[in-house]
Amino acid sequence: MKHRRVRVLMPLSGKDLYDYRAPAALGIEIGHFVTVPLGKREVTGVVWEEAAASDVAEERMKDILAVLPCAPLPADSIRFIDWVAQYTMQRKGRVLRMAMSVPEALYPKAARIGYRLTAARPERMTAARQRVLDIAAEAGVQSAADLASLAGVSASVVKGLAEAGALEPVVLPSDAPLERPDWRHGAFELSPDQKAAADALAADVAARNFAASLLDGVTGSGKTEVYFEALAACLREGRQALVLLPEIALTAQWLDRFEARFGARPVEWHSDLGQSERRRNWRAVIEGRAEIVIGARSALFLPFADLGVIIVDEEHETSFKQDEGVPYNARDMAVVRGKIGSCPVVLASATPSLETMLNARSGKYRHLKLPSRFGGAVLPYVELIDLKQHRPGPQRWISEPLRLAMEATLGEGQQVMLFLNRRGYAPLTLCDACGHRLQCPNCSAWLVEHRLINRLQCHHCGYSTRLPGACDACGAEESFKPCGPGIERLSEEAASLFPERRVAMMASDTITSPRAAAEFVAAMDRGEIDILIGTQIVAKGYHFPNLTLVGVIDADLGLTGGDLRAAERTYQLLSQVMGRAGRESIRGKVYLQSHLPEHPVIAAIVHQESEAFFNLEAAGRESAGMPPFGRLAALILSGPKAESVASFAAELARRAPAGERLAILGPAPAPLSMIRGRHRYRFLIKCAKDVSIQAIIGKWLQGCRLPSDIRLQIDIDPYNFM
Repeated sequence: MKHRRVRVLMPLSGKDLYDYRAPAALGIEIGHFVTVPLGKREVTGVVWEEAAASDVAEERMKDILAVLPCAPLPADSIRFIDWVAQYTMQRKGRVLRMAMSVPEALYPKAARIGYRLTAARPERMTAARQRVLDIAAEAGVQSAADLASLAGVSASVVKGLAEAGALEPVVLPSDAPLERPDWRHGAFELSPDQKAAADALAADVAARNFAASLLDGVTGSGKTEVYFEALAACLREGRQALVLLPEIALTAQWLDRFEARFGARPVEWHSDLGQSERRRNWRAVIEGRAEIVIGARSALFLPFADLGVIIVDEEHETSFKQDEGVPYNARDMAVVRGKIGSCPVVLASATPSLETMLNARSGKYRHLKLPSRFGGAVLPYVELIDLKQHRPGPQRWISEPLRLAMEATLGEGQQVMLFLNRRGYAPLTLCDACGHRLQCPNCSAWLVEHRLINRLQCHHCGYSTRLPGACDACGAEESFKPCGPGIERLSEEAASLFPERRVAMMASDTITSPRAAAEFVAAMDRGEIDILIGTQIVAKGYHFPNLTLVGVIDADLGLTGGDLRAAERTYQLLSQVMGRAGRESIRGKVYLQSHLPEHPVIAAIVHQESEAFFNLEAAGRESAGMPPFGRLAALILSGPKAESVASFAAELARRAPAGERLAILGPAPAPLSMIRGRHRYRFLIKCAKDVSIQAIIGKWLQGCRLPSDIRLQIDIDPYNFM
């Protein structure tokens, strides 16, 4: 008799699927998490599909050992993992690993024991015992540790009361219950434009069909309040919802607005969570108890039992693109996940990506517009400062027109923000005697001085060191000088210009957790900060009511470097930064400092001509056959020896395919030719939009044996060209 066979996928980087016998007694179903023998070890995997056509000999076939006490991986998750693996050309096991990121969640947490008061009284009563009994009478069932802590006694006192019968044990849930958001709680009053958009999204949710919508509204137009109504509709339907945010650790204001609308906090998913919270939240998702999840891009791979809507807020943000591990774009994959699960997807932005805008214009996505700010607020006044005419002076970066505007704004009791997208004190440190530049020993990148912590740091590998006392190249002592400004240096200048004012910095290395972000926001709201100096994280949705002046120190900073999306990113970032000004009753002012006032991006920002900019950008991309009008993929080779990587790259180049609608660029050393001690070469494959770039790469690499010391990374639709 031939036993039933199934294929099991394990979260490993090797072979994808292995065939196993499925003992009837285990009641195995597709999606079950199981333990299987693999070589001399036992491994956890997922029953992926039937294997009726398995050709493995019966004597070599092994049994599945056990089914784990966890709900099965939903069918939609299985289909999504298959799709992502095929599209990104990655092993299925590597993609599954993202969905199985908390192995301990596959097992239920041990039940907790609590204690409650009984009618019995102990024969011997002490003051400590009386405090415990008083707490138990007032607080109800508590764990022994909590009772002891609240009463200020040792655990032995609680134990003694239990032995005396004055307290009795009670089994508590293994996890504290999740807060349940209520769709009826605290609905916001919407403008006519907001209500029309919200009704359309709610109708999509109720229809339980896939639909993609671009929610396109100027900064401050109330996009969040609109998509909250889609979340309310999802709660009303009894389904789960996912909101993806680009900077999950910096969303204190978003969480406050959510709680005001729904009366509870959502379930969170991001790297700042402790392991216990991750275990609890993952299990709540797969069991359907997590009703609304807010998360970073990795939350897209959570095993939702019944997903009813996906929101991608700030959909244009490049942080939704993962470059390492399995490279994927969470915005694009969210649309795929919605289609697989037959649920609507909402892409929200004040500055939509060119890809999303073209999909909306072509009718592939519904285009919902919010053309004005909420509550009567108006867009800020913008003034361009030509730095060729208004030079700040040596070792200065705040021009005189900006200084005067800051002085006037601060004098009126309002707040100022200065924006410079550079962390640290200076982006480059060089020897004043010989010109030697301090570089990371592991990467082909300059070390960035962080004067607050008195360290030089590499922002690519994390290498850190102190500023040397003498130059290695020429021996000169105390000769190193900072070149250019970072926000620490700009803070020094602002403090010297306005010594009576309170200056604070906001960057990813100064605001490192949701709690720190909440404290910073509260300090801004209380008026404890006069001048805020920040990098790009200040552009991500913050609402500071008394912030009326924004000064952009170097509006040209992102326009160079040969990046395909440099112009688009600069336009989006500066537009978002400008949107922080004047979000209440007082009209905001924005001062842009630029050496290139005639540049099309700068002109479009000054005149706030988004349509003109996107038309110009689309025309340029189309003429060059670049995305979204063509397709790109990158092949990145890396290894510890530059000669070996170069040699293998040359061998790969000799095998490269050719065609009229195809171009292979490279191999060439990557702009960052070494990262973390590994030398890097790149190929860039460019083809027409209707050509399968995966098929081209698959055929090219077929039969290619990769040397053991060289890694090959395939990046479909690359965003990072470094």
